Amino acid sequence: MAINLQKGQTINLRKNDQGDNAYDLSQVTIGLGWDVRKSGGFFGKLFGSAPEYDLDAIAFLLDKNGKVANMGTTLQRQNGKNIVLYQSDVIYFNSMKHPSGNIWLTGDNRTGEGDGDDEQIIVQLDRLPQRFEKIVFVVSIYQGNSNRQHFGMIENAFIRAVDAKGKEITKFSLSGDAGMNGMCSMVFAEAYRHEGDWKFRALGEPHRTDNFIDVLVPYTYK
Repeated sequence: MAINLQKGQTINLRKNDQGDNAYDLSQVTIGLGWDVRKSGGFFGKLFGSAPEYDLDAIAFLLDKNGKVANMGTTLQRQNGKNIVLYQSDVIYFNSMKHPSGNIWLTGDNRTGEGDGDDEQIIVQLDRLPQRFEKIVFVVSIYQGNSNRQHFGMIENAFIRAVDAKGKEITKFSLSGDAGMNGMCSMVFAEAYRHEGDWKFRALGEPHRTDNFIDVLVPYTYK
């Protein structure tokens, strides 16, 4: 049975709530979902339309010092816009698969419409190189500040972990509230090694910035 986590709560990803080694971590899906709060007022009810919200899922792979060791390269593009952090230990929309091949982002959902996961990060935890001790999962609203969008406008936000056999291991739900007003990024959760197993901790740490690079800075070597 999946465990619904509270903020700050930690569970062992491999063991279920009965203590049995039931979960298959050969491939774990970290799914993120959200709904945009419907507009109020006459026009909102009349047209029933919701603005486009582009929430991006990001993962930081950290070493034993809690830092991102590989910052990758800068990819030169023909249109003149460079891509930074390419083939690095940061998985995001411009570098969707880790060089190890053991963690990748499946795609980019720009609306949050539909049931189930809106974005997914796939991790082969049992094959992830030993040098990685922790994975931090972040969600940012792309251009949230300029579009005046924030997590206080989002409902039913969640992050969950599903094992290789499709069993939901755990879920952490975080609905919009007054404390999320003006917050455009969120450190949702982290997975980390502990005595040969992987643990998962719900965090729910909000940030005002809409640029995940700002969230990344404390995890980098100076």
